[in-house]
Amino acid sequence: MTRLAGKTAIITGAASGFGEGMAKRFAEEGANVVVADLNLKGAQKVAAAIGAKAIAVHADVTRKDEVESMVQAAADQFGRIDIMVNNAGFTYRNGSMLDVDESTFDLITGVNMKSIYYAALAVVPIMEAQGGGAIITTASTAGLRPRPGLTWYNASKGWAISATKSMAIELAPKKIRVNCLCPVAGETPMLGLFMGEDTPEKRAQFKATVPLGRLSTPLDVANAALWLASDEAEFITGVALEVDGGRCI
Repeated sequence: MTRLAGKTAIITGAASGFGEGMAKRFAEEGANVVVADLNLKGAQKVAAAIGAKAIAVHADVTRKDEVESMVQAAADQFGRIDIMVNNAGFTYRNGSMLDVDESTFDLITGVNMKSIYYAALAVVPIMEAQGGGAIITTASTAGLRPRPGLTWYNASKGWAISATKSMAIELAPKKIRVNCLCPVAGETPMLGLFMGEDTPEKRAQFKATVPLGRLSTPLDVANAALWLASDEAEFITGVALEVDGGRCI
């Protein structure tokens, strides 16, 4: 269980859901983990569950200064940064695109898009000086196969996928790999928003659209992220990896 031994990973949105799953799975494989989240108490709980190899950091990823502080905290505590996981995400309740107000739209673009830019500004120079690294973003099947009701969210995830591919090409000479994950909706706090409401009927309806017959789990996404972060994927860059039980087929 040492695929990430000696490596340090920053994971945003790590107080719950996919991010929590990644933090715990990465630590199991030997990584030092920075559990970053707007919810500091939740991040502290996850870090405490992991133990000495983790620290919790408050981070509003829509703010450049807080992203910089997050990265500095990681460098100060562990001495290096090998993996940057842009996992923090935001959505709105499934419904008409015309009902999304401007402040919500701005928050979607800030959390799902601009945070990737801020993180790159902060970690790329560090990774380059170290001789390489890995950047992973949690995108979504919504960016590959958009459906009605989440138009602006879908668009932000399509942007994240395109940014991933472009960053991968530009950063390849620096030995920095850039990939993203495209999970189908899963057992996270945002599930009810994606479906419009979280009821047994809605869940059954949604599961029926997934060939493997279930929602994604934090462990599904964590295992995929673990592989992309590890040296086993050293020749993999610019990939939008579908973790979706076949939904995008």
